[in-house]
Amino acid sequence: MKGRTIILDEWKGRDAAALIVDGKLEDFLIDSDQPAPGTIYRARADRPVKGQGGMFVTTPDGPAFLRQIKGLSPGSMLLVQVTGYPEPGKAIPVTSKLLFKSRYAIVTPDAPGINVSRSIRGEDTRNALLEIAHDVMAHSNHGLILRSACDGGEPEEIAEDIAAMSALATQVLSDDGDEVETLVEGDGAHTLAWREWSDPAEVLSQPGGFEELGIEDDLEAVGQAFEPLSGGGHLYIEPTRALVSVDVNTGADTSLAAGLKANMACARALPRALRLRGLGGQITLDLAPMPKKDRRSFETALRAAFKTDSEDTVLAGWTPLGHYELQRKRGRLPFHEVS
Repeated sequence: MKGRTIILDEWKGRDAAALIVDGKLEDFLIDSDQPAPGTIYRARADRPVKGQGGMFVTTPDGPAFLRQIKGLSPGSMLLVQVTGYPEPGKAIPVTSKLLFKSRYAIVTPDAPGINVSRSIRGEDTRNALLEIAHDVMAHSNHGLILRSACDGGEPEEIAEDIAAMSALATQVLSDDGDEVETLVEGDGAHTLAWREWSDPAEVLSQPGGFEELGIEDDLEAVGQAFEPLSGGGHLYIEPTRALVSVDVNTGADTSLAAGLKANMACARALPRALRLRGLGGQITLDLAPMPKKDRRSFETALRAAFKTDSEDTVLAGWTPLGHYELQRKRGRLPFHEVS
């Protein structure tokens, strides 16, 4: 199967979406019982946590934790947005800096100005998009980011998308309620697939698509700790309460360069492996043995691999024991929590 295919179906009774690229499962989204990132609440400030520089706030879905609380006092009403999935037993992470995100546009009330994605390089295209944006946003004080999906998009659809997000932002920000309430629901798996997988693709939405195309077998493999690497090596990816452990093994290769080859294969495969498993937070790589002089090559490969990944990942660097650490946004529901 060549090209890109998006399959919209159900898995384990939940709406789910799979992205197949050249016959290989590249991404997977599934609905959750937890509030989805992007959900916006009218919340009530509860109690500050001075040692952590934040405050617990009350939402319809339970307690949430907000950082950067300067000027906020207990009992105040405020608007907050879910930024990711919480760790087990912890509060929902939220921010007071709201974003209104769709396929073509991101409206940014706290950051005025109109910007176009850097990936859109054609000067004529950028100018045409700016003209559309300025026309639609002429009477708005909100900021706007035009996403990479605008490149090749229909002008009418882009304009409608901008107008819809701007109107939603205005509606939410004008809220003056005095009770805790959910104002905007975060996107489900099918809507998120439409929003984020914007490159041209065949879309299959008939029931049973996962079974017909063998996606269920791929998902069974994703549920395992074992992840094969090109060249014969493999990874063991195991989430713990504190962090995600990634163990790199060379397999049957006993050559002098076996460690470097396995680590480079790990760098290329890791974004997909973490993305499919929905893993984030602190990630520690226990790499195969390799000379210190090869560390820079490994870091370069790792940085290139994560550059186009959908979740924000910080490459923290090396530990004294020779492990490599990353910090990754918890923007996905962990696969093991639904499988």
